[in-house]
Amino acid sequence: MKISWCLFVSLLTTTFGSRLDTISHTSENAIVNYTFPDGFLLGSSTAAYQIEGGWNEDGKGVSIWDTLVHTHPEYINNQSNGDVACDSYHKYKQDVQLLKEMQSDFYRFSISWTRILPEGHINKVNQAGIDYYNSLIDELLANGIQPVVTMFHWDLPQTLQDLGGWPNVVMVDYFEDYARLLFSTFGDRVKLWSTFNEPASFVMGYTMPYGFPPCVGQPGVGDYLAAHTVILSHARVYHMYNEEFRDKQQGKISIALNVNWCEPLTNSTDDIDACERHQQFTLGLYAHPIFSEEGDYPTVVKERVAQNSAEEGYTRSRLPVFTQEEIEYIRGTADFFAVNHYTTYLGTSGEEGTIPSIGRDTGVITTQDPEWPAGATSTSRVVPWGFRKQLNWIAKEYNNPNVFVTENGFSDVDGTINDTRRIDYITSYLTELLKAIHLDGCSVTGYSVWSLIDNFEWNLAYTVKFGLYNVDFNDPDRTRTAKESSKVYGEIIRTRQIPERFRPGN
Repeated sequence: MKISWCLFVSLLTTTFGSRLDTISHTSENAIVNYTFPDGFLLGSSTAAYQIEGGWNEDGKGVSIWDTLVHTHPEYINNQSNGDVACDSYHKYKQDVQLLKEMQSDFYRFSISWTRILPEGHINKVNQAGIDYYNSLIDELLANGIQPVVTMFHWDLPQTLQDLGGWPNVVMVDYFEDYARLLFSTFGDRVKLWSTFNEPASFVMGYTMPYGFPPCVGQPGVGDYLAAHTVILSHARVYHMYNEEFRDKQQGKISIALNVNWCEPLTNSTDDIDACERHQQFTLGLYAHPIFSEEGDYPTVVKERVAQNSAEEGYTRSRLPVFTQEEIEYIRGTADFFAVNHYTTYLGTSGEEGTIPSIGRDTGVITTQDPEWPAGATSTSRVVPWGFRKQLNWIAKEYNNPNVFVTENGFSDVDGTINDTRRIDYITSYLTELLKAIHLDGCSVTGYSVWSLIDNFEWNLAYTVKFGLYNVDFNDPDRTRTAKESSKVYGEIIRTRQIPERFRPGN
């Protein structure tokens, strides 16, 4: 067989501790070992605005999502909002029991900045918000579940957006203040942190004048400025943790980045290069400054944005420049590689999008094969082999880091209890993950399903369902009901392997 880059590395060194003793040498598609490595973590994820509700209770401040859904309900399907959502602010103990029912290793959730700091600034701390998250963390630990905390999952305090939000570099200081409060308050019990969730997604709020908050229509400018500040903010928090908390708390920090695999539409050099650009503009823009040996933005990103900017009449690149001191400061500021992945696209060289825009800078046109099994959204097309390719790309590009898959999941429209398509999605993607580990030697240490429960899926609101558990949003009690996928996933967690009936050929 054609040897993969990851396997080649693993044969040369044992640095990454790859479990290769059970590799089948007859076929890359034949796994002898369907078992997860010792210490592999399995759990599920949610985010504060999507599940908590209690939007203005007990001293909580207003976020940009609160502002959007209340001032522009037309931007949301069915003019819905997250004011109540799953009511997890009051029902978090029920959610913990769902996790315990599956014997989950961990629960990945986010903290609402405005529930902790109602006005965004450190001078006004909301004790009720502190109490809520203390209670949630303690409840998880009492049930043998590890808390994995995201500091920022898109719900920026409106007061800070009023100052310009993420394109304003002063946000580095404000985010550091917020993070220090989280470490000092919860860090004695929380040992796995993500500073940001999917910056490539939330910076899009600075490209569109409508739809996604904060609705600032500056494509190809606002998103790059925001990305620059986010990366600096992440690095600042990482160094602050090292200097003030790591010795005592012994936690680990990363940033959860998102990418979908890009498969060249043809085997032409142009299409292969286009998909590589897709990787670099989507993932590399954030990962390269942190995880690469040289640091800084990817060369292809810097060159294309600078060239396009000049042709468009700008006096400088629309992508800000890191100083050499900043490059060195940012490089290496993560203890593991956190990644969200859902699906695969086909890529071909070409230009689309407004002038300017990151889409036009990237120079790739993406489509999907209509034959790929579909869910409720394009991100739910089931292409498990792309997941394995994505994990291999990360390993090759960034020297095989320890990868934690922080989101992966499937959406449908009806929240059906007998959700066989979600089961097929999860088991097939986990099978490809195990191929990446056992056949390719990729270092993957954890996996999280999105999501634990059906929730408010941003602009799609409650019209799509990702949950392992159904939530009845027509019931004031927001009743939770186990879907079949929760039972299968629970079986996977308990047995530490893919059940035989879901393996290829069965």
